[in-house]
Amino acid sequence: MITNQIDNLNKRIQDLKRYLEYNKKKSRVLEIDLELLSPEIWKKHKSIKKLNKEKYSLNTIIDDINQVEIHIKEAIIFSELAIETTDSKLFEDVFLKIKKIEKKIKKIEFYRMFSSKHDNCNCYVDIQSGSGGTDAQDWAKILLRMYLKWADKKGFQTEIIHESIGEIVGIKSATIKVHGEYAFGWLRTETGIHRLIRKSPFDSGKRRHTSFSSVFVYPDIDDQIYININSSELRVDVYRASGAGGQHVNRTESAVRITHLPTNLVTQCQSSRSQHKNKEQAIQQMKSKLYEMQKREKQKKKKELEKNKSNITWGNQIRSYILDNSKIKDLRTGIEKNHIQSVLDGDLDDFIEQSLIIGL
Repeated sequence: MITNQIDNLNKRIQDLKRYLEYNKKKSRVLEIDLELLSPEIWKKHKSIKKLNKEKYSLNTIIDDINQVEIHIKEAIIFSELAIETTDSKLFEDVFLKIKKIEKKIKKIEFYRMFSSKHDNCNCYVDIQSGSGGTDAQDWAKILLRMYLKWADKKGFQTEIIHESIGEIVGIKSATIKVHGEYAFGWLRTETGIHRLIRKSPFDSGKRRHTSFSSVFVYPDIDDQIYININSSELRVDVYRASGAGGQHVNRTESAVRITHLPTNLVTQCQSSRSQHKNKEQAIQQMKSKLYEMQKREKQKKKKELEKNKSNITWGNQIRSYILDNSKIKDLRTGIEKNHIQSVLDGDLDDFIEQSLIIGL
């Protein structure tokens, strides 16, 4: 039995090596090392950053596979010794090792879920309050906190690019940038309408209210894809930042809003004191947003971006958060959770993993 278990684990890791093109990845790492040794490359800082990021991504998978193979070899040696000596303590150690190997293989198998072209990219998350007034703006703020908490648990770095504060509480909209390995791969299935049902803290009669906010996730394509934007098709507005940012931000019109007139897509940035830097960031976001919209149209998997963003209401939701019934239900995967606060504190992996497994 123990021999069969180890054989099965070995077969799985060999299958993964083929599927994940292990040898090809190792060859590519050697190519990158040679490129980084070239004297000319040190004049190109962006290229160095891009190559190091690619190398890190490749080595993450290579190292995980190497570790599993080492553990399997050790398990084979110890299992043979346990069978030969009939040492029960040694058998227990081997079974524990097998469980650890199984866990590591499952982690590597999950890389198979990240098969889309830009899954390994950093990404942007747009959050927009919808119908529901003050409750919706409060709900958008709760969602912003939820994704920041989730990212922190994953060890991802986050940056609030834009935040528009609500009239009374919460936010009208926000954009965060998430930096991390497979950030877009992890978050891309969170795009959609998130519905909140609760007894409103803003209703004196404590009646039940339904609110909506939309989430749209798109990759930071950087310079990987060429997107041509005609400057005549852009409207650039500058304004004073409405969020936190110190006296300088509040005194000067450093925040930038860019509208792509043919599609009516909007990006905003107020994270820097420099209007020029905010404009650069907003244009980069626009390129990423346009690319993601074009891809979705070609794939015909999602509704048109502007239709989604303009109809933040009934019928388009992907997940319902029913707080007074202590239930959160994902309408695509069927997963339900009753630990409301845990989810709102960033415990989203069950929803995300299942959506990736079923290929959303």
